[in-house]
Amino acid sequence: MAEDPIAQGEAAALTRRFEETAQKNDREFGIVKSDLTALRLQVGNLDQKLDNFIDETRSKFDALDQKIDRNQAQIIELLSQLVGKNPDAN
Repeated sequence: MAEDPIAQGEAAALTRRFEETAQKNDREFGIVKSDLTALRLQVGNLDQKLDNFIDETRSKFDALDQKIDRNQAQIIELLSQLVGKNPDAN
């Protein structure tokens, strides 16, 4: 039985369209994969910057907390020295 030339032509056209679509999908997948890799690198970089910022901020707050503690201790010491003194004595 001879093959139908119309059916062969349509099969060839479908095959060609399938292959073109597969190539296009491969290219687009490659682009998406590349973009995803770049995005991962950027997120990693931002994560590192955020970690550094948090560490620096924590360090600044610790230094500020120590300074507040010193100032409070000085205030308490000065107030303790004034307790029981006559304000009109000098």
